[in-house]
This record gives sequence, structure tokens and C-alpha cells, in this order.
Amino acid sequence: MTSLRLGLEWFLNPDHTPLLVAQAHGWFEAAGIDLTLIEPEEHLDAVDAIAEGAMDLAITEPLHLAEDCADGHSAVGITRFLHTNGGVMYRTDTGISRPRDMAGTRIQYPGAPGPGGPAIVGTMIEADGGPYDPDAFTRVNRGFYHTDALADDAADVATLAFYNFEMVEARHRSLDVGFFALKDWGIPDFCQLILITTPERLDAQQETFARFLRVLRRGIDVVHQRPEEARQIYFTRTDTDPDDTLMRAIFEATVPCFTHDFSMTTRYYEQLEAWLVRRGLIDAPQQPLTYWTNVLALPDPARAMAH
Repeated sequence: MTSLRLGLEWFLNPDHTPLLVAQAHGWFEAAGIDLTLIEPEEHLDAVDAIAEGAMDLAITEPLHLAEDCADGHSAVGITRFLHTNGGVMYRTDTGISRPRDMAGTRIQYPGAPGPGGPAIVGTMIEADGGPYDPDAFTRVNRGFYHTDALADDAADVATLAFYNFEMVEARHRSLDVGFFALKDWGIPDFCQLILITTPERLDAQQETFARFLRVLRRGIDVVHQRPEEARQIYFTRTDTDPDDTLMRAIFEATVPCFTHDFSMTTRYYEQLEAWLVRRGLIDAPQQPLTYWTNVLALPDPARAMAH
């Protein structure tokens, strides 16, 4: 039995359901994997945790992978498994009806007062023909509690919001909110969940990771094909009240987000890096093939037949 430690990007939530389904069915054990799920203390510490030996794999987003590697960290992405609609959630009672109306607003984002929030909102404003002045924004940091920030009138807009989570939550709370998607307003769509490791661990544990991904695919199949079974497993594992209407709605919105295509393209990361450079979030582009590989994301028919 091979021990495998997987760091989550956030607290245990519906995004992790395929893993919980596979654990409930004993598929990891059958594949010779003793899987441990780790909820990190900080949202963005995955690269350091792997480098320090606390994790073997971690879940993150393409944006963080590109930024971390541009900062000199050694990491490689090996799989994409979830793709949601991400963007900026806004209060409609503030007079916002299109992106350029966000100029000079109060932006809620976890990295405030850093440059990330204004870079995203500013790109949307410019794409809509408006003026972008990063110093005109009020920068608000309520952590990842985007909906609370809008509900408490601490902010006018919040980024990054996941449509399957924050938008569902906000409407459940009867907030009058709207949504601008990244992909519609000039920003590479990085609201995807990926698995990363280090190049050294990939070389040393490639066969273990391949077995892990085969089990992950089985879990995703169950989520799509038997969503009620998957929901029951998730609610039981997380001790969620089965009558919790908000969590049921979030779960149902998350099911379509799991993808069967684990691969990503070099072109995608080139576009993401180009945007990061334009907005001053990284100094220079890297070579995408140094931190993304499809060696395991694209199934090997010979390997599959052998198992």
C-alpha cells in the first residue's frame, strides 16, 4: 500500500466529491493507495507544502500555478478535474449593470490590498470601454467570504466568485446580485481546479499518480451518472444536514462542473501568462511546458489495458 497525501485548496466541499465517492467505495485501497486528504491552514500554501514534504499532491488553480512558477517555485500541473464559471459577483443595487460601471467601486478579494482584484476588475472595465484607474478602488479583504462582504455592504463587487458556490449562496440569501464571467470580458478562464506536484515527485511517483487518476475518473463517473448516490456520500462524510437546502443547491450546481478531459493546452497557459504580464502580476512569461504536462492527463491505452 502506497501512502499518498493530497492537499485540498480549501475546506472539504462539493468540489471534492469524486474523491469522497472513491474513498467510500474502497477504490483507492483496491488500487494500492492509502489516501490522506489534508485541509491546509492557508488557501495558497500548496507549493511550499509539497516542497517541504508535507504533501505529495495538491489541488490549486491555474492562476496560482503560473504565478508560483514565475516566482521561482518548482511545481508541475498534471491534471484538471473541475471547470466552473468564475468571475466577479456584484450588487445590482449599486448602479452596476455592465463592467465599466465597476470603476471606482469597493472590491472584495482575499489578497487585498494586493494587485489581483483591481487587475481582474480593471480588465473587465477596459474590455467594456471604460477607464481603469487601479488607485480609484477601495480594496476590501473579508477572506473568502465574498457573499458576506456584499450582504454586509462592505463591498460593491467580489472576485473571484465561483458561480456554483457564491452565486448560489447569494441568491439563496435573497441578495440581488449579478455576475460578469472572466471568459466574457478579456480574462483567461482560470476558475478551474488542477492537481500539482513537483517534477521530482512526478518522476518518483508517476505510476502511483496514474493509479490515483484512474480512481478519480471513476469517482467523477459516479457524480455524473449517479448524482443522488454521490450527494448522499458527500453529506454523510461532511456530516451535512440532508435537509440543508443551500448545500443541496450548491451540490447540484457543482455536479456539471466535473470534467472528463483532464488535459490542458500550452496555448491556454501562454494566454494566461500574457495577461499576468500585462497586468503586472508576474514579471515575464515562463515556458509553459516546464510546469504543465499531459503525460498522465491523457489516458495511455496500453496502461489502461494492463489494469
